[in-house]
Amino acid sequence: MSDDKNKTDGRDRSRVAGNEPYEVEYFAQKHGLSEHQTRTLIQTVGNDRAKLDAAAEKVMGMRGKDAE
Repeated sequence: MSDDKNKTDGRDRSRVAGNEPYEVEYFAQKHGLSEHQTRTLIQTVGNDRAKLDAAAEKVMGMRGKDAE
């Protein structure tokens, strides 16, 4: 029996599924990272979306300082 997509409550939105290519691709595009960088962050930080967002912003901030 398949999941009923009409019965959602948002619990999965707090996590990034690192084993799903479309989730990794979306996260990478959202933060301007490569897929490799995104997978490395997931391995390092875990799959909590809030923690990953913060870590990605740090990576992007460091990238901006390198350009100066």
